[in-house]
Amino acid sequence: MDGELPGVEGKTFTSRNFALDLGGTLPQCDVAYETHGTLNATGDNAILITHGYTSSAHVAGRYAPGKAAKGVPQDQLGWWDALIGPGKAVDTTRYFVVGANALGSAHGSSGPNTIDPTTGKPYGPTFPDVTLRDSVRAQKQLLDALGVKRLQAVVGPSMGGFQAFQWAVTFPDFMRGIVPTVTAPAMRGGLSPIETLIERLATDPNWNGGWYYDNGGIAKVLEDIRYDTLVQYGQREILAASIPDPKQREAAIRDTARAWAATYDGHSLVALRKAIQRFDITAEYGRIKAKVLYVIAPNDKLFPGTIGPGYATDLRRAGVDITYVELVTDKGHLASHADAEQWAPMLRAFLDRL
Repeated sequence: MDGELPGVEGKTFTSRNFALDLGGTLPQCDVAYETHGTLNATGDNAILITHGYTSSAHVAGRYAPGKAAKGVPQDQLGWWDALIGPGKAVDTTRYFVVGANALGSAHGSSGPNTIDPTTGKPYGPTFPDVTLRDSVRAQKQLLDALGVKRLQAVVGPSMGGFQAFQWAVTFPDFMRGIVPTVTAPAMRGGLSPIETLIERLATDPNWNGGWYYDNGGIAKVLEDIRYDTLVQYGQREILAASIPDPKQREAAIRDTARAWAATYDGHSLVALRKAIQRFDITAEYGRIKAKVLYVIAPNDKLFPGTIGPGYATDLRRAGVDITYVELVTDKGHLASHADAEQWAPMLRAFLDRL
């Protein structure tokens, strides 16, 4: 019987003097995370879940009272709960599941809204540039501390799929499989320039040169950005069945955007966008030893079905054991969430094969 995970606790792993790919050091490097299930005696039944652009480490279940991670509502269900839990595709009675938050995010890991120990104030616009490889290396330190000796798989959508691919080339012997969804092995096009994003954030009257933390925040412009993003990602199509009235549907999307804007940070949008736009492992296919389940939504505006077959072919030519799947969906970039039940059997079968 499929079940929900109660009593989830948001946790933080901390390391010191974490050297960054592009130079500089984080004196204190925090990784927000949560765990589900039990690690076996040999430390090799773990699955790492990596998140999309603005998501968090809260991947499944509901928080225990007072245990919510920073920036995540207490009663919010994990964003991939449809796939993770007892009896689900990622079965927490079999696997030890770790959800980890990327560096630069606003949900508990080291990022622009965390305190710079040298000033005692939020890093804000001074937060150093981080890469997705930095996030993967920080996650590896977390897993080592938890006693994980080898991963069954790394599973993630969008930017989480980038991280899955990055794991496969950075630590090729550490996992048996990866499951990147609605993503690609490189970020090529599809996003506006960083400068455009910063210019839009700066339109908020509270911007204050980027130092808005004591100035009321920039929730209004964040709400507008999130609303536009949800529409682009397919939220109208997702809500069409449950909210047939267009005006009510738009109001629901606006409410979702407003709630998100109350907890997120504008500089995290910038930090992660920079990391995303640098991402490209296409020259490193030969390092991949993990089996790959690659899931695409044909009408995804960021990673359309037109690009998937080419990447899959290139990976096969490089000797990668890849299973390529195109979902039957109108949910666009949110399809691997919204249509989770459609591909859950494929995910379960892939994990069994590992």
